[in-house]
Amino acid sequence: MRQFGKFDWLRVFRKREHRSLWKVSLVISISIMLLRWGGLLQSAELAMLDQMFRLRPNEAIDPRIVLVTISDPDIRKLQAWPIPDRTIAQLIQKVQTYEPRAIGLSLYRDLPVGEGQVELEQVFASTPNLIGTEKLADDESPAVAPPKVLDRQEQVGFNNVVVDADNVVRRSLLFLQQGQEPHRSFALKLALKYLEPESISLRARGAQVEIGSVKLLPLRSNAGGYIRADMGGYQILSNPRSPAVQFQSVSISDVLSGKVDPTMMRDRIVLIGSTADSLRDFFYTSYSGGLGSNSRPVSGVELQAQFTSQILGAVLDQRPIVSVPSEPFKLIWIFFWCWVGAALCWWGRPLERSAVRILLASLGLMFVCYLAFLLGWWLPLVPPLLAVLTAAIAIMGQIARQEGELKKSKEFLNSIINTIPDPVFVKDQSHRWIVLNQAFCQFIGYPLEVLLERTDFDFFPAQEANRFWEQDESTFRSGTQQETEEEFTNAKGVTYLIATKRSLHRDAAGNVFLVGVIRDITRRKQVEEELRRTAAELVQSNEELRQAKDNLTRLAFYDLLTGLPNRKLLHERLSQSLAWANEAQMVAVLFLDLDGFKEINDTYGHHIGDLLLRTVAQRLLGCLRSSDTVARLGGDEFVVVLPGIPSIPDVMRVTNKILLALSQKIALEGELLSISTSVGISLYPIDGQTPSALLQQADAAMYRAKQRGKNCYAFYQASLMPGGAESATLPRLVRNVAPGEVPESRSSESWSSESATASERTSR
Repeated sequence: MRQFGKFDWLRVFRKREHRSLWKVSLVISISIMLLRWGGLLQSAELAMLDQMFRLRPNEAIDPRIVLVTISDPDIRKLQAWPIPDRTIAQLIQKVQTYEPRAIGLSLYRDLPVGEGQVELEQVFASTPNLIGTEKLADDESPAVAPPKVLDRQEQVGFNNVVVDADNVVRRSLLFLQQGQEPHRSFALKLALKYLEPESISLRARGAQVEIGSVKLLPLRSNAGGYIRADMGGYQILSNPRSPAVQFQSVSISDVLSGKVDPTMMRDRIVLIGSTADSLRDFFYTSYSGGLGSNSRPVSGVELQAQFTSQILGAVLDQRPIVSVPSEPFKLIWIFFWCWVGAALCWWGRPLERSAVRILLASLGLMFVCYLAFLLGWWLPLVPPLLAVLTAAIAIMGQIARQEGELKKSKEFLNSIINTIPDPVFVKDQSHRWIVLNQAFCQFIGYPLEVLLERTDFDFFPAQEANRFWEQDESTFRSGTQQETEEEFTNAKGVTYLIATKRSLHRDAAGNVFLVGVIRDITRRKQVEEELRRTAAELVQSNEELRQAKDNLTRLAFYDLLTGLPNRKLLHERLSQSLAWANEAQMVAVLFLDLDGFKEINDTYGHHIGDLLLRTVAQRLLGCLRSSDTVARLGGDEFVVVLPGIPSIPDVMRVTNKILLALSQKIALEGELLSISTSVGISLYPIDGQTPSALLQQADAAMYRAKQRGKNCYAFYQASLMPGGAESATLPRLVRNVAPGEVPESRSSESWSSESATASERTSR
């Protein structure tokens, strides 16, 4: 014990000092990150972003955009809302005479309004630089269709706006995908129309787009201060101009009366929209100051002008697009400022001076974030600021506790160690035994005086000693209680399996000791190993039984060649379909027999015949719904069950589809084969009430189809065919398939709709 001199105490303290600093920084950083990922800091981060916009110097007015506004006095003067079509046509014609590059109509025109619809459509058709607007359907409101003429000419953009939870617009939508059809935003269309004379166009580069030399990177769900935000479509951060600098504007009344300077609109973008308070088409932006009394919302047409101006400014003026750093950078950024806060307090004693340093660090952080924002970067501010303050408070508290506990004695360990019956050891940070109880000495087989101040390497095999050292060091590093299992060889060479629970203890001076408690688990491990072997054997047996059951199921219910249901499973599904049928729907049974299969089988061999049957099975599956059943009875005979059929023309449509699919040539191993099928159809409840009866009647109808030409179908009741059985001039009861030959009574869209409904009703 005398070896712990003054030098050793200082070395250990300094080592622990560095560890504590990094540990506090890491713990607090992780806590701040968890708060951030939990969304608790998002509102504050967005508020800080808004504040930076409001602190930013005012920018010059964008001369490229002119607004034609419709205010409440304009509506009263025109005595109509919505504005009649004829008035809109006159307005567009009037604006077009001023030779603008693009005209944006920020008014919905999905329905005729008043008189002049034809005149307005002619204006739409003759104005190539006009961009109309539409609204795409979202979770909150339905879609509003665009003007049909402009839609056909691809002169339409959507005006959907992304609104955050606090009703502030901070993001701009450029693209939306609905189904297979991509849509471009109203602002993007106007900007691209303006840039056409500059020979600047939009290009796709993988998952991002470029306009000229400007990359418009899409936002991710955790971009900037957002956490798990809905970033559907293609969104970028909005970078609005200050509302103190308004766009040039003129009223609709002045335009219609000719009180406009012609140069005002020449070679510019002219947006036509409403600013009337009564229409309540307003949005809050970062400049609005929230929803308080000082809020200044902007109209929808002004918001679209801001989006358009943002794109033009980035492309033509190198005005920065607000970018966000990557997620790893944000993690490092938060940890760095947390470490700064902890280090300023740890190395900046006395504590009275630390408060001043923390204040200066916080101001420096704010200045760096604001400067980065002016350069086009949105850096996290709230999480690192919270990290600086929290780390400072934590380190100050830790220093105060250490200074209050320096007088406590290390003799606490010796006072309790021998009261524990299990083997117990205590090590210092050099991995030397400094305290041992008698139970440990008896377990290892050496006296106490031999063991003290020695290490594991002096008594255990090298492999065991290395493992003990690594486990001890892991406990020192983590600072948490750990329990491990290992082998232990005593002085007599007897090897035990032991469980060692390790924990740390600090004395009054801050020195760290490792306390270990040992339990002999040799017998328990033997029992556990026997149980594991038994469990493994049971798992293997269960797996073999399951595989055997699956194989029996396949053999019992499925055709081994094609994988389709066999006769037994066909009867079950047909019976089930009949049980589920209702008065408004029928069940159709189609009996298929391949035409010319025997000749192909005899000519090319059974191998080609088997491949042909598999191909036929796949084509049949591709023609049907998931609720329909395709089964193979044997040879070249197949049966199709169509549950939930609304009408006979629907049965004929499906049958025509099958005939057309199977009549296509099949390439198998270098051979191009042609085959067709004859189909017999029976209907429930018209032709029968039982599965056997329906199958027999479909079989009989199939033979009639073969007798009358093959590659055709026939109903069991001839009168079900168009024209009836006695009509000689109409198509025969046995009909050859022809592309597009479907009954006129039902459209393909109604079949798809009813098929989908039937599929949901009959799915197992």
